[in-house]
Amino acid sequence: MARYIGPKTKISRKFGEPIYGPDKYFEKKNYPPGQHGQNRRRKTSEYGQQLKEKQKVKYMYGVLEKQFRNLFDKANRSHGITGENLIILLESRLDNVVYRLGLAPTRSGARQLVSHRHITVDGEIVNIPSYSVKAGQIIGVREKSKSIEAINSALDTSNVHKYSWLEWDRETMSGKFMNAPERSEIPENIKEQLIVELYSK
Repeated sequence: MARYIGPKTKISRKFGEPIYGPDKYFEKKNYPPGQHGQNRRRKTSEYGQQLKEKQKVKYMYGVLEKQFRNLFDKANRSHGITGENLIILLESRLDNVVYRLGLAPTRSGARQLVSHRHITVDGEIVNIPSYSVKAGQIIGVREKSKSIEAINSALDTSNVHKYSWLEWDRETMSGKFMNAPERSEIPENIKEQLIVELYSK
């Protein structure tokens, strides 16, 4: 499966929540898409619920199946709770950190900034969205890119201060990844245990 670039509201309606952030169209039609969306009352099986949760997280973070499986295997090999490790690994991806820092209003927008070489890590340009950011690393905007209107517009409306694991300096347009966040600090509505159960079958 290639990365999804279609209508985002349709995907949010599929999962019953605005997984890409505030969505005024979702608020108007917060029922499943399709001809029978409002009348659908089918009970989902246990496997169906587990698969749905995995798909939701993949869409939310913009991760492909192979990448997701590799992250799960890494989380499973690490100390601690596998499900929590998985979410923390997803949060540590460079595109997600750029999004959390407020440099883009969406994760897909943040991924584009990284791919187009507008982002630096410790002063060096990194154009790999899946790059895993480590504690203490500095994420910044490349000097030539600091005047980009889309970045400045996003920063004007962002609220990076709500994330305790990030430190932002507007003057230098750079932020520090203080440490990997605790699961309790990550605001996403994810039932990671369902994903663990799915991969454990």
